[in-house]
Amino acid sequence: MNSADLGRRVGVPSTALFTDQYELTMVQAALKAGTADRRSVFEAFTRRLPEGRRYGVVAGTGRVLDAVENFHFDEEMLAFLRDQKIVDAATVDWLADYRFSGDIWGYPEGEVYFPGSPLLRVEGSFAECVLLETVILSILNHDSAIAAAASRMSAAASGRRLIEMGARRTHELSAVAAARAAYVGGFHTTSDLATGFRYNIPTVGTSAHAFTLLHDSERDAFQAQVDSLGRGTSLLVDTYDVAEAVRTAVEVAGPELGAVRIDSGDLLLVAHRVRQQLDELGATETKIVVTSDLDEYAIASLAAAPVDAYGVGTQLVTGSGHPTCSMVYKLVARARSADQADPVLPVAKKSMGAKSSRGGRKWAARRLDEYGVAEAEVIGTGEVPDELADRQLLVELVRGGEVVAREPLEAARERHITARAGLPMSAMQLSRGEPVLPTEYV
Repeated sequence: MNSADLGRRVGVPSTALFTDQYELTMVQAALKAGTADRRSVFEAFTRRLPEGRRYGVVAGTGRVLDAVENFHFDEEMLAFLRDQKIVDAATVDWLADYRFSGDIWGYPEGEVYFPGSPLLRVEGSFAECVLLETVILSILNHDSAIAAAASRMSAAASGRRLIEMGARRTHELSAVAAARAAYVGGFHTTSDLATGFRYNIPTVGTSAHAFTLLHDSERDAFQAQVDSLGRGTSLLVDTYDVAEAVRTAVEVAGPELGAVRIDSGDLLLVAHRVRQQLDELGATETKIVVTSDLDEYAIASLAAAPVDAYGVGTQLVTGSGHPTCSMVYKLVARARSADQADPVLPVAKKSMGAKSSRGGRKWAARRLDEYGVAEAEVIGTGEVPDELADRQLLVELVRGGEVVAREPLEAARERHITARAGLPMSAMQLSRGEPVLPTEYV
C-alpha cells in the first residue's frame, strides 16, 4: 500500500477547525494538568450496524489521511481562537506548532467491517490524538454510509453498470465525497465533474428534459445532440411519448444509437417495451439506462428487466435511509505518565446501557471456514493466535506522523469486491437481518 495517491490534492485547506470546541478545551485542561503528553490509544468503531444491514464498508480512509496531513492551525485560525477566548494563550501557542506525530493503523479502504471492529487506531500523545476525533468521525461516518449503500446497490445490480448522479441532492462538498465513496462501493461512473477532477473517476452525462423542451420538436433536440456528441450518445426518451421518442431516436441516430434513458413511469414495463421496439427497429446493440429515484430495492425489482445501467441519486447520497454509521472515537489505553517508556494500560467507558466500551489496544482478524468463507470477526488485545496471524485486518497507515499508505482509489474498489465476495452468500440479501458475521472477543 505504498503506491502514489492518484487523487488531486491541490489547494487542500487546513482541516484544523473541522472539530468540536471541547477537543481544544480538553487540550487546554490537559496541558495545565500535565497529562497532555501521556501516550494514548484511541480507536474508531461502531457498536452496531445500521438496522437491517448485514455488513459495513470502510470508506474515506484516503480522505482521513489527507485530513490528518493538513491538520494545522494558520495565523488566521489562531487569531480567531485567541480573539474569541476559546482557549488560553498558552494553548494557542501549543496549537501553533501542532502537527500529528503519532501512528495510525486501520482497516484498509474498501474492507468490510462489523460491530466492534477497530476501524482506525490512533496512537500518540493524548493532546495530539484527541484533536483528530471530529474530523476522523465526520469523514468515516459519511463515506462509509454511502459506500455501504453503494455496495448493496452494486450487489442488487448483478454486474450491470451503475452511475452516481446525486450531486444536486446534497451539499456540494458532500457530493464529491459521496461520489468517491460510491465508487469504492461498486459504482462505475459519476455525473459530478469535481469528483472526476479530484479523484480520476470516470464521468458521464448527456442531456436533461430541458434540452428537449428548448427545441421546437423532439426530433430537433435529438438531431442537435447527435450532431454534437455523435451516434453513440444517450437520448432521453420520456419527455413526451416514449414509443414515439424511441422511433425518432433511431431514425435520427440510426441503429448505432448508444443508449436511451428512461426517467419515469413503470420502469419494468417500459423497459421491456422499449427493448422490444429497439430490436424491431434494428437497434439491437442500443443500451437502456433507467433513472428515477432508484434504491437497492428498486434495482433488485428490475433484475428481470432488459436494463443495462442504473443511474442513482438521492437514495445513494443519503445512505439509502442510513446517512451515518454511528461510529465513535474512544480512548482505550493510556500511560500513567508522560514518560515515553511508560506502558499504556487499558481504559474503558463503563456507562450503563449500550454505550460502554472495551479497553485495550486491539487487533482484528477474520476467521474463515473450511471453504474459505468468512465465519467470524475476531477481536483481541493480547497476542494474536497463530491460526489468525495471516488473517489480520489492520494495516499501517501513518508512522511517526508521515503517511505511508497512499494508494490509487481503484485499489480500494477492487479490495471491496474481494472482501464482499468472501462473505457468506446471505450478506447479499436485502431483507433485514443481523450482521452476517458474529463478533468474537478473545
